[in-house]
Amino acid sequence: MEPQELPDDVLVGRNAVTEALKAGRGINKILLAEGDKEAFASEIMNLAKERKIICQFVERSKIEAIAAGHRHQGVLAYVAPVEYAELEDILKAAEEKGEAPFLLLLDELEDPHNLGALLRTADATGVHGVLIPKHRSVPLNATVAKTSAGAIEYVPVARIGNISQTLKALKEKGFWVAGADMDGAQAYNEADLTGALVLVVGSEGRGMSRLTKEACDFIVSMPMVGRINSLNASVAGSILMYESMRQRLARKSGL
Repeated sequence: MEPQELPDDVLVGRNAVTEALKAGRGINKILLAEGDKEAFASEIMNLAKERKIICQFVERSKIEAIAAGHRHQGVLAYVAPVEYAELEDILKAAEEKGEAPFLLLLDELEDPHNLGALLRTADATGVHGVLIPKHRSVPLNATVAKTSAGAIEYVPVARIGNISQTLKALKEKGFWVAGADMDGAQAYNEADLTGALVLVVGSEGRGMSRLTKEACDFIVSMPMVGRINSLNASVAGSILMYESMRQRLARKSGL
């Protein structure tokens, strides 16, 4: 069978994956064929451990199916279309611009189309960076890149560990944390969304986790008069980002 074209976010083969690890390329996850625990697998696993990248042993048939006829040697990696950023670099870039840092944190968002749409709005509204958990969250991939319509190239995305700990650290730096939830006590357009701010948007269906809610300084809601009692995550996030931008521009102009 002739090899088919590989997806943009897939690398196959021992050398290709090993060199990508050594070069520091953004890698979301590595798949290794079960039973292949020889020297090359140990090297890949050690390199991945250093960079805190997930390695998963799966049946060889799964790798065969994804590799689409390409010689994979029992190794496959899902790679990010762009490099992930570091949170400290995002904050430094905002400081260099003389702007109050404006961050969007996504609590276990799972749909790549939603992430891509949010990146597009983040670019339009001046968000300095987007934070996503390393686990239980959609990573940057080809679908996200396509949906973002190019915004993925301009909006830095950082992967974080524990959400509550990250928010605690940011609050110690002077950030306010605003979460979005339909049970929020304050209307989104009545809350102060200026200054050093983290906007938190929950996952599809479940919303924010209990621990994430508890880490927020305040929860905002969006008034709704229809029969549907919740908004798509990317729509809710976009409304909040635009409201924050509106307030920031108004404060800047002295209105």
